[in-house]
Amino acid sequence: MAGSRTSASAVLGDLRTLLPDLEALYKDIHSHPELSMQETRTSGIAAERLRNAGYEVTMGVGKTGVVGLLRNGEGPTVMLRADMDALPIAEATGLPYASKSTATDAQGNVVPVGHMCGHDIHIAWLVGAATLLSQARNTWSGTLMAVFQPGEETAQGARAMIDDGLLDRFPTPDVVLGQHVMLGPAGTVAGSAGPITSAADSLEIRLFGRGAHGSMPQASIDPVVMAASVVLRLQTIVSREVAATDAAVLTVGVLQAGTKENVIPDEAVIRLNVRTFDPGVRKHVLEAIERIVDAEAAASGAPRKPEITPLDRYPLNVNDEAASNRIAEAFRSHFSPERVKHTGPAPASEDFGCFGTAWQVPSVFWFVGGTDPEIYAKAKAAGKLNELPVNHSPQFAPVLHPTLETGVEAMVVGTLAWLGAT
Repeated sequence: MAGSRTSASAVLGDLRTLLPDLEALYKDIHSHPELSMQETRTSGIAAERLRNAGYEVTMGVGKTGVVGLLRNGEGPTVMLRADMDALPIAEATGLPYASKSTATDAQGNVVPVGHMCGHDIHIAWLVGAATLLSQARNTWSGTLMAVFQPGEETAQGARAMIDDGLLDRFPTPDVVLGQHVMLGPAGTVAGSAGPITSAADSLEIRLFGRGAHGSMPQASIDPVVMAASVVLRLQTIVSREVAATDAAVLTVGVLQAGTKENVIPDEAVIRLNVRTFDPGVRKHVLEAIERIVDAEAAASGAPRKPEITPLDRYPLNVNDEAASNRIAEAFRSHFSPERVKHTGPAPASEDFGCFGTAWQVPSVFWFVGGTDPEIYAKAKAAGKLNELPVNHSPQFAPVLHPTLETGVEAMVVGTLAWLGAT
């Protein structure tokens, strides 16, 4: 590891000089977010930055994905991935560079758009790491593949790039590396071998009733009551059907029915999300959802069986043990011990794992803290960590420093664990 430590110091020597440019890039991307699979401006900026750094650049991989290759002699190939898309959320951070953007979503609705998951800083991290590694090519040997991925928030992007020939058009990496900003003290990195982010399944449930005047409920089969009963009963799956030693999360995010207070509608719609870490638990939860939905509809005398439609699915992300240990050792050699944390699996979900699975190579995914350390410490001491804004909150905003430099450092150090001098 001594050689890679030396390489990291040499590569990161220009980080302080590069930081103002990366901060400006971050603020620009943050102010101009784009929805999943619509990242045309963002991908153009990523491609331009890679070209300026000397990479061979291919655009339009999986619609808006960007792949940059930097061949630097004999050695392993390392793939670094950053996601680019934003969310249909109105930002409420109050930042001077906050998004005021709107866009038309895939359903034709005009929605607010905000980088409320941190993908903007992921882009800045990868641009920074790719630039610094290019500037210090005398310190490492091998091939670097920088991948800017679209559509992570809809579980489309990784699969779209793979379906567009990613595996055939580009070198097979020896390892795939990625990272995500999360709630946690800024300046820290955290990870572990094994499962690191959960599998996720999103479903739409359409319940059918019989509409009537609000004053004559006896003439109806009320889908609103049916939906309410379904929502309450679904909560018993995790609390009563999943063992305490296992883990699952079931969240109903959408419950829609009716247009007027004195009209009982014909239909109700539920959209929900399930997170699991075990294939057996996943199977049981999905089967339990169908069982409960069908039973509640039958109990209500519904005229039709409910329709259950899958919306998207994220795979379980599993960090390769040997590769994770290699990353952890590199981090401990570079960062002070208190900045390198061990964390269990996160119930958040990612399509990052699709790349390693498709190529059948090891992958490692870790987290970078983005919360002001003082604010985090006070909230932890007061038992109020759950009150801090998390990813997907309208108030989510990573503190810019040291989050920005820490992510660049982690990506460089992780890369050099494979490409650095030995």
